[in-house]
Amino acid sequence: MTDHFAEFSMPDTDLTRKAYDLAFSLGPPALARHTVRTYLFGRAIGEAKGVRPGADYDDETLFLASVLHDVGLTERGDLDGRFEVDGADVAAGFLREQGVDDERVRVVWEAIALHTSVGIVHRMRPEIALTHAGTGADIVALGAGALPRGFADRVFAAFPREDVGRALSEIIVDQIARNPAKAPMGSFPAELARQHGVGDPVPEWAELVAAAWPGSH
Repeated sequence: MTDHFAEFSMPDTDLTRKAYDLAFSLGPPALARHTVRTYLFGRAIGEAKGVRPGADYDDETLFLASVLHDVGLTERGDLDGRFEVDGADVAAGFLREQGVDDERVRVVWEAIALHTSVGIVHRMRPEIALTHAGTGADIVALGAGALPRGFADRVFAAFPREDVGRALSEIIVDQIARNPAKAPMGSFPAELARQHGVGDPVPEWAELVAAAWPGSH
């Protein structure tokens, strides 16, 4: 069996192996493979911009944030909040159990909780911004033009993409159907719910503002 850690020069530590195994044990496989591709694409996009692992950021931390960023879409991570925050909480708990210091836990938590926050997260420290970049590259090819020639083909051969967009959407929408609180207004989950016709219609912003303080006009 190919050792993908060696094949792609991923940070090979006891902690990264445990996080990798956790991601694949929680499943489903399509979700776990997406998280590894997130790391590989995020790191490569960073390098294309001159942001270097080991010099500009901690590569192990980026790996941890990437491979754990969707644990909120697993049975273990299906809690009471939006999936990004639930996943961040589960990942933080796992890292604390492994003895990771509070600062690194905080960085991983923020990277996971914010990974769908377009227009915000790219301004944050590299481990957080590159988790977001890797996710966007894998799901919608955002920034994929920065990847080295042939790199994506190598990654897809090792970690097949299949129909990852449909798989992820189905999980998110199913969670929302069971618990509408997981799709707060204005969030990425809420937009998916709207597109799939799940939950109650969202009121217009102007209606919410006008109804907030009756009789104050």
